[in-house]
Parts: sequence; C-alpha cells; structure tokens
Amino acid sequence: MQLRVIKRDGSSERYLHTKVLGTFNNVLVSAGEADIIVAEQFAEAVTYHLYHKNSKSILTSKEIHSLIRSVLVTTGCDEAVYHLDDWRVRRELGRKRIEVISDSGSEQWDKSHIACDLVTRDGLDEHVARAVASAVEEKILNMGVTHVRKMLIRQIVLADAASMAEASRQLEMAG
Repeated sequence: MQLRVIKRDGSSERYLHTKVLGTFNNVLVSAGEADIIVAEQFAEAVTYHLYHKNSKSILTSKEIHSLIRSVLVTTGCDEAVYHLDDWRVRRELGRKRIEVISDSGSEQWDKSHIACDLVTRDGLDEHVARAVASAVEEKILNMGVTHVRKMLIRQIVLADAASMAEASRQLEMAG
C-alpha cells in the first residue's frame, strides 16, 4: 500500500519517509539535540505506525505533524516540540501574509501554483516540481516580505529548477 498525503493547499503527494526524517532532524538540530540516529529512529517509528498500525491510505499533513509531535512529546524532547510548533505557525502566518504582485493585479501566495506551472508549462516531473516549489517558498518566507513580484518568483524558480536539474544530472553521471 502506498500512502498519500493531502497537503494544506489541497494537493496530494505520496508519503515520503525522508520528509519525516528531515523534519525530525531539523527540529532536533534547532533544539540543540542534533542526533541523526535518533532522528532516524523517530522517523522509522512514524513510518512503521503509518504502514502497520494505521488503517487509512490517505492522511493529511496535519495528521503526520501530530504523529511527529507525539513522538517528540513522549520521548521528552520538549525543546524540539517547541521548535516544531514554532516552525509550523511561522510558515502558516508567512504564507497568509505574502501577496504576489503582477501587472494584472495581486493574489495570495500559493506554492502549488509554482509546482503546477513547472509540470504543465515546463514538463518537469511532479516530485521535482514540488521540491522546487518548496525551495522557492522557503526562500520567499526567509526574505520576510509581505509583497513579492511574480517576476522575482519566476527568476528564483528558474534558478532553483536549473540547480536541481544539474544535481540530478551529476547523480546520473556518478551512478
């Protein structure tokens, strides 16, 4: 069974163990408790639970967040819980505050537009497109701006897509 995750924007993607691992690693590092072995064990516990103790094949990102939070709480990683919650709130607020400005008007930030454009207009693989969109969103959120021009977003998208294509090409050549 392949698990699907319904994202906050309504789109769905397959469950990726590596995203859960990355989340654990990031919050443990932020809490000053960096330990990749512990992060891997925590991620394994979540993935095991989802595949063997869970009867649903479709989950929301909020449900996965709750599982990650539960693991951190039950293992006494209180500082990491704080960083996990803080990160989630900052992302939600940041997304709501960003307005994308173009010659034809403005619209609310939505990274799924980037992924969709990369797939339909540029022919990128859906997973690569979502990775590019996530990287672009991270850059925009880190800028701390509330208004961003669509042309700037497009330039960041092009640069990140080119970087990922180059990394992919190098991996193929090495393998």
